[in-house]
Amino acid sequence: MTNPRDTARSPRPFGRTLCAMVTPFTEAGALDLDGARRLAARLVAEGCDGLVLNGTTGESPTTTDAEKAELIAAVRAAVGERVPLVAGVGTADTRHTVELTLAAEKAGADGVLVVSPYYSRPPQDALEAHFREVAEASGLPVMLYDIPGRTGTRIEPETLVRLAAHPRIVAVKDCSYDFLGIQKVLARTDLAYYAGCDEHILALYAVGAAGCVSTVANVVPSRVAAILDAFDAGDTARATDLQLRAMPLIEAMTAARLPGTVTAKALLAELGLPAGPVRAPLRPAARDAADGLRTVYAELGAG
Repeated sequence: MTNPRDTARSPRPFGRTLCAMVTPFTEAGALDLDGARRLAARLVAEGCDGLVLNGTTGESPTTTDAEKAELIAAVRAAVGERVPLVAGVGTADTRHTVELTLAAEKAGADGVLVVSPYYSRPPQDALEAHFREVAEASGLPVMLYDIPGRTGTRIEPETLVRLAAHPRIVAVKDCSYDFLGIQKVLARTDLAYYAGCDEHILALYAVGAAGCVSTVANVVPSRVAAILDAFDAGDTARATDLQLRAMPLIEAMTAARLPGTVTAKALLAELGLPAGPVRAPLRPAARDAADGLRTVYAELGAG
């Protein structure tokens, strides 16, 4: 694995096909480190060249700081140095985000994912200062996370252009649904963009993105990687076909009024893979929803 700290301005500082990995829990609700190790190893073996831990798909709002560090260390032990590990550290509190960044660095993360502070909706100058303070707190490269539908605050393109000048702010996970804004930033910076919405994997890749941070990759990592493989091989027709064939599963997992964490864990459980329950306030998928996910998965031909 190339060290992201040594190639901070590379086109793909954290890999290409990243999975926003769920955090497995035991049936009693405790952190399942053995399950996390097994799931991480499977994801890497089946096509993921980077993992995002402790993101919102990993239920970071309901895991403790200690659990976050334990998860990073366990997954590092499982996958070694084969792939970069990016740790979600974003909170609504700058000081706490810095603390989590330092803890992630100590636990073995290769980079951090920093979402906009949620609910408080800071103005752009305060948002920029927040990201700069986090970036300056450690030696880890930073992936910003732009998801205004969840946080209430957009990272505006001009703010991203200014932040791109910081030597450790190297990437963006994008869930902005603003293709014009994305292209403005791509044209003016060397930030590595990662599609954070599975329905945008190919579209964003085609205009210069570095890859994706995929929720659907929890269950079909090789299918997600195949979309980008086909595009890289110059077979755009096959890449398009693979993206479109995956859309029923993408829709079922990410646009069916259930959080991606819930659908990913439900389908992983159906497949006998490590997942476990979700933590409150999330609730597990109902039986009919789990059956529907299994049906769509089977129709994709992933078995």
